[in-house]
Amino acid sequence: MPRTVWLLVAARAINRLGAFSLPFLTVLISAEFGASVTTAGLVSAAFGIATIPSRLAGGRLATRIGRRRTIVLGLTGCAVAQLGIAAAGSLVVVAVFAVLLGLAFELYEPPSQGLIADAVGPSERVRAYSLFNAALAAGGTGAGLIAAALGRWDLRWLFVVDAVTCLLCALTLRLALPADHPDHADHPTHPDRPDHADPPAGRRGGDAEPVRPWRDRALRAVFLSGTLFALVTTQITMGLPLTLARRGLEPADAGLLFTASAVAVVASQPALRLRRLASLPDSAALALGHVLLAIGLAGYAIASTLPAFLAATVVWTLGDVLVLGRVLTVVADLAPRGGADRYLAAYGISWGIATVVAPLTSTQLLAHVGPAALWAATASLCLALAAAQLLVVEPLLRPARALRADPPPTGTPKRAAPR
Repeated sequence: MPRTVWLLVAARAINRLGAFSLPFLTVLISAEFGASVTTAGLVSAAFGIATIPSRLAGGRLATRIGRRRTIVLGLTGCAVAQLGIAAAGSLVVVAVFAVLLGLAFELYEPPSQGLIADAVGPSERVRAYSLFNAALAAGGTGAGLIAAALGRWDLRWLFVVDAVTCLLCALTLRLALPADHPDHADHPTHPDRPDHADPPAGRRGGDAEPVRPWRDRALRAVFLSGTLFALVTTQITMGLPLTLARRGLEPADAGLLFTASAVAVVASQPALRLRRLASLPDSAALALGHVLLAIGLAGYAIASTLPAFLAATVVWTLGDVLVLGRVLTVVADLAPRGGADRYLAAYGISWGIATVVAPLTSTQLLAHVGPAALWAATASLCLALAAAQLLVVEPLLRPARALRADPPPTGTPKRAAPR
């Protein structure tokens, strides 16, 4: 992997080391301020709403002020908001800083994912994004232990640790990444990939395609599927601590389960290079990932002991590994020349929507029908996603991939991808 990828991997691991505060935001609101589960869910939903413009801003700022500046701005903003939550003396102050956290939370993602897309060739993107996700998991192994330990002492310290790691990550990337040159049309290609890198989105010349992600039918299909996948993933982080409490277990033990998930992500990386798995078509791999997610979450529906929760966690994590590495590659491959930032930013809104909806669905289902129904419904949704990937999404991806792989001869007007 090029130097840029390794820098992002290392910085992401540092950042992830303290990034287990968010799943405990609802617990903090309920425990520290005596708010109801519904109120805690509304505050978390407000955070999620704020992440939607944050993701879009991350894509646009990356092309206007530069990727490195956008990354540092987002991480620093997250640190300030996290410290505000830790020091808050009232529910209103927590809610204000939760919204501010959401506005800064997603600025990092489009430029970092775009850097990876430009640093490697298309054939290496699955491996690069899988490595990026493994870095999150490697940091998460320590983060889960920190969450389990500090969560028993004082939940506020989780937000302090998260703020510190955000600042460390921002400093690392500010010093190590190449300087931005967003104001020059002749923006140099990345030194790690001089023969393949795309110029910044919005500053393309020649016969480059315009970047209009929302007019791309294939991207819209991937976005819809990705939104539901993000909903599943976010419901796990939001609902697992509350589920453990309902089953008579310690909510902070969710940190141990998240650590087990992180270990499973790292341990499964060699399997991704197995020929039989690596050669699977994207849609087949995504469908398999959704089936594994369904099996693991069905285990949550019937689990009553920590070992049972642990076994279910490992299963759904394997599905999560398959989906995350492939879906970002699919989105980057759909993007026209120089459009990776905008396409990845558009797709990333799915996580903002999920962050809005998941606190409401998870808390309401837990409150009215209980944890078994919550996880059974989520498992059923994963099975539906597996079927939709093969029957609906794949037919839309096929012609778009063919156009990207077989461009017309020079001087011939390029046909637009099916819209």
